[in-house]
Amino acid sequence: MTRIVAAAPRAAATPRTARRPLRRTLNTVLIYAVLIGIFIFAAFPLIWTFIISITDSNSVTTGHTVYDFPASLFPARITVANFFNVVRTYPAIERAFFNSVIISGLSIVLTVIISALAAYPLARNEFWGKAVIFGVIVATMVLPTETSFLVNMLSLAHLRQIPVIGPLLGIGSYLGVVLPTVSTAFGIFLMRQAFLSIPQSLLEAARIDGAREGQIFARIMLPLSMPSMAALSIFTLVNTWNSYFWPSIALTGSQDKFPLAVEMLKLKGAFNDNIFNTAAGAMIMMIPILLLFLFAQRFFMRGLEGATK
Repeated sequence: MTRIVAAAPRAAATPRTARRPLRRTLNTVLIYAVLIGIFIFAAFPLIWTFIISITDSNSVTTGHTVYDFPASLFPARITVANFFNVVRTYPAIERAFFNSVIISGLSIVLTVIISALAAYPLARNEFWGKAVIFGVIVATMVLPTETSFLVNMLSLAHLRQIPVIGPLLGIGSYLGVVLPTVSTAFGIFLMRQAFLSIPQSLLEAARIDGAREGQIFARIMLPLSMPSMAALSIFTLVNTWNSYFWPSIALTGSQDKFPLAVEMLKLKGAFNDNIFNTAAGAMIMMIPILLLFLFAQRFFMRGLEGATK
């Protein structure tokens, strides 16, 4: 006798299978919507400033103005004359740009060197109080930078009194702006994490071959930590390039050494009736740092990945 086995009901599984692609599609759409919203929220000031900088001022003298939103996002005529107006009307911007390059370059080089030298013993050497020292360094990250301005100014004033080298290190000098900012808790933390990610076996093999600590540091640790050093350089560049308050007081009496961030305030005063030139000046200040970030973006991401492991 042949037994007839009832087939499993497939009708109930079909809707559940059909709902999975729909749910996955909805999740993807939701993720993209959130990311696009965050991008617009973060980049909108930059986008609007760029649009104003390339808007022909003669096209908005009648009708709507740049403050009419969203009409000002669609300029009637586009021009680059505003950028030439800034350079022609305010020639000091070239000197300010040169000052920003010097201050940022010195800050990057000294910050990377000091952070790497401080992070190496904290990562690879054993000594009494290492954990306490590292904890105190990390704790300073929560302190506002304004708390150190008074001490830094007094130190620079005393350095200014030293014969011969005083004018190079004290108030009113490039190094006077740079020196108080090159030892950062974030830089030491970032480089320490990069050094910890390097296998201990490499160091032991180098020591067996007779390498000294200086050789290990220069020939093994630093080359393998290039992504983290690139990330630290970009962070330092952004902070230094956009710094306003500290350079404005550290360069007291030496206005010819003011960087772009400080001179931008004068730019606003010179063009207080022309927002197009002011926006063009802001873009001139932002373009170099954006180009450098795009060029070093790959190293920047790799450096952050190494720091979070």
